[in-house]
Amino acid sequence: MVGFQTKLSWPEQKRIFRTIPGLEEAEFARYGSVHRNTFINSPALLKKTLQLRTDDNIFFAGQITGVEGYVESAAMGLIAGLSAYCRLSGRDMAPPPEMTAHGALLSYIVRDDHRAFQPMNVNFGIFPPLASKIPKKERGRHYAERALADLTSWLKSQSLITGE
Repeated sequence: MVGFQTKLSWPEQKRIFRTIPGLEEAEFARYGSVHRNTFINSPALLKKTLQLRTDDNIFFAGQITGVEGYVESAAMGLIAGLSAYCRLSGRDMAPPPEMTAHGALLSYIVRDDHRAFQPMNVNFGIFPPLASKIPKKERGRHYAERALADLTSWLKSQSLITGE
């Protein structure tokens, strides 16, 4: 098994696994353990550019910002990299729109209304709501279309793409 996370002790895991038909005599190379991510309190520490509030020369990226998942960690790395690029070239970077996955996740990790900040994967629950009631089967498409339009406008405004 890969990716097995548990708080059970190794002897207890062995005992339970042995109750599964076909695993009575199996050999286990390694048992599961709890995986903990280390993360900072981003709402208190970071600007929307992923710069430390107390030092504009320090940027945070990836999992330590309070995002869960490889894609989300890479997304925050991209935002931090773009922020650093803009800072070094003397430009201000507007954060990506909240209607986009990058912007919704960024807004979540720097929003200061968290009672107890915890890491988050990207999901439609952190996006601003759609303007009108949409049937559940169609919501994903509407979120995606809105995000793509806003992302394209943002990339153009940041001179990251040109033309259509």
